[in-house]
Formats: sequence, C-alpha cells, structure tokens
Amino acid sequence: MPTRIDARFKDLRAQNRAALITFVMAGDPDLSTSLEILKGLPAAGADIIEVGMPFTDPMADGPAIQAAGLRALKAGTTLKKTLKLVADFRASDRTTPIVLMGYYNPIYVFGVDAFLAAATQAGVDGLIVVDLPPEEDAELCLPARAAGLNFIRLAAPTTDDKRLPKVLENTSGFLYYVSLTGITGAALADYSGVAEAVARIKRHTGLPIAVGFGVKNADNAEAIAKTADGVVVGTALVAALKNSLGADDRARPGTVSAVTELVAEIAGGVARARARKPDSAGSPLGKFLGTLAKVWS
Repeated sequence: MPTRIDARFKDLRAQNRAALITFVMAGDPDLSTSLEILKGLPAAGADIIEVGMPFTDPMADGPAIQAAGLRALKAGTTLKKTLKLVADFRASDRTTPIVLMGYYNPIYVFGVDAFLAAATQAGVDGLIVVDLPPEEDAELCLPARAAGLNFIRLAAPTTDDKRLPKVLENTSGFLYYVSLTGITGAALADYSGVAEAVARIKRHTGLPIAVGFGVKNADNAEAIAKTADGVVVGTALVAALKNSLGADDRARPGTVSAVTELVAEIAGGVARARARKPDSAGSPLGKFLGTLAKVWS
C-alpha cells in the first residue's frame, strides 16, 4: 500500500520538481518550540520532514546535530515524547510525510513491536536508522515494512555496484545518498560528481534518490535538485536554530522564523533547478515556424 512518502514523490514527479527534505531534532530547544517549527515547515516549502530522535552517542553526526540532540535531551525529550510530537503535528497536518531518523538503541530499549505500533499510531511514515546494516534487516527493517512504514537506507560514495543491490534489497520510500564521506555538517566542495552518482544508483533502482550532506543554502540545493529526486538539508537548519537562541539556549521570539525563513530560501533554490524555460512557440518566430510546419505537413 502506498505511503505518504510514495504519494509525495508521485506528486512531485508530475510537477517536475525535486523534493525538499528538511531535518530537525525533536525537542530542540524544547518540545513546544519544536512543535511550532514542525508546523511551520510545510508552509515554508518542506515536502518531507525528517525528525531526529535524540540519542546520547550519535556517531554519524557532526557537532551541530550532536549539540541539538543534547539540548533536546536536556529539555527532557524522550522517544515517547518524540512520538507525541509527531502525533501533535498530525492533528493539523495529515499529508506531510514524517520520517524518524536516528539510532537503534532507543528503539531497542523501547521495544521494537511497541515502537512500531506507537509510531504508526502517531502518524510516522518512514524510518532512517543509520546504525543498522542490511545484514540486520530482520531486527527492524522487515518488521517496519510489515507495519506499513518505509525503511529508508543510506548509500555513500563508497557504496560500490557490488554492495548497492544489498543496500537496496529492502529499502523503500527513497534512498538517501550521502554525498560525501564523513559526518553531518561537512562541506561538499564539488557537486559535479553528484549527477554521476545519482545516475549510477538509478541503474539499480526505480526508487527516488535524495541527496544530503553539505547542503547549506539555496545555490547548493539548486545544484543538487537538477538531477536528484530530493535534496536533504539538516545541519544548516539546526545551526540557524542554534544561532537564534539566547545565551541559556532558550528559544527567543525569532527562533521559529530563523528556521522557516531559511527553509523558504532553500525551497526557492530547489524550485529554480528545473524551472521551465519560456515557451518559444509563443514568440513571433515560433508562430511563423509553426505556420510553416502546418503548410508543409
């Protein structure tokens, strides 16, 4: 059965537009502000929202997202409260896909069956669990798919053609291509290899390919959205949130808008990537050539 993620990518294909996928940490800097940010993301241009599950040992994340997780934990955010945050978002938004992203330990402690039941009830659409390889699919991936959730896998520049089929085997929703080797927040100096990587992956799958890591502004997003099916931005949003906080890491009046305004700016870059050129058929020369074509047909 198609999920909200499947439906969203189908709609975007019809619009000839890539998806803007935004990452924010649940409970950063507090649960009420976090909810307001979530509510503001779709109107700002987010097509899919990734919600981070705070964890004490986020091995794949850079300093900005690690700090966001620590702020969230300090504010009392738990996995149970993260799921309630999603449920509260769903009370006013039934269409925007939500993906939970994080690590397996909190899910394991919660209990896989209990977690999947609670996530489904809250309105979660997919999962990205970065420390569970395909060899461990029976642990969470297969039960998640049986529960109706997409299980989204990551691929990297080091994922060669021999490894890729295994990575894709039970992946659904979309494939998240990490455009560089390293932790979140690292800069991508050259986007020329992204198109080639996306084309290579597409030879193995019909899934949408979303590209993340290194996206900091509208120009970065535009460059990626020309060939990828989705653009993922996270660290830049987390940094914008952090920069808006008071000295005590408390939200200020401009905290929500600091995130949503950056999302709107980046969404503009995504939209420009495939903007149709003016139709030359409407020009005087175009009309003349059209007339000739009819005469000689």
